[in-house]
Amino acid sequence: MNKKILTVVGMGPGISNAVAEKFGREGFAIAMIARNEQRLADYKSKFDKLGVETYQITADAGDENSLVGAFKKIHSDFGKTNVLHYNVFSFREGKPMDLKYNDVINDFKVNVAGALLSAQQVLPSMLEKKEGTLLFTGGGLAIEPFPIYTSLAIGKAGIRNLSQSLYADLKPKGIHAATVTVTGFVKPDTKYAPELIAEEFWKLYLQKQGEFQREIVI
Repeated sequence: MNKKILTVVGMGPGISNAVAEKFGREGFAIAMIARNEQRLADYKSKFDKLGVETYQITADAGDENSLVGAFKKIHSDFGKTNVLHYNVFSFREGKPMDLKYNDVINDFKVNVAGALLSAQQVLPSMLEKKEGTLLFTGGGLAIEPFPIYTSLAIGKAGIRNLSQSLYADLKPKGIHAATVTVTGFVKPDTKYAPELIAEEFWKLYLQKQGEFQREIVI
């Protein structure tokens, strides 16, 4: 394939849809990973009408074998990932004393471990080419947590830390890892509108090695 490929883990409404549409309009082909097969089919139909080439595969970001298998299939059937966007989160309400051990572990698999695993699947080809972009959707809970959202706050702090570790490790190798940290509720007609957030991700993608930012906070 001649087109560059954006692989979206967690394709759905809101940020991931807006990012996929932005990159698609800029000439990217889009590989979409999500658990809901019908949702993926609906997005494929939408992007077909826009003239954007897509590939869809169902997988669970919290399941190691499922996620690894999805990337293997994408890279063998569609092409190597040039840009990764990880936009998956597991959400539950609960203050620290109310949370169950296994719930926190399962949330962490989706919120952080899946992001690391996804990066590990795309990095070999990026390192070989000495270029590539890893993008992660961050959240304001990483900066200012609320007790009722403790599990998600742990996840957002974790993915922010992971992204910054990747940034420091990979920047000298020509690969850009970064987060857009969204400090409010995603909502149309506000500064947290999905299409405005997507523009920030695009801005990160366009940055050259000497310009790399590790985070944009909205």
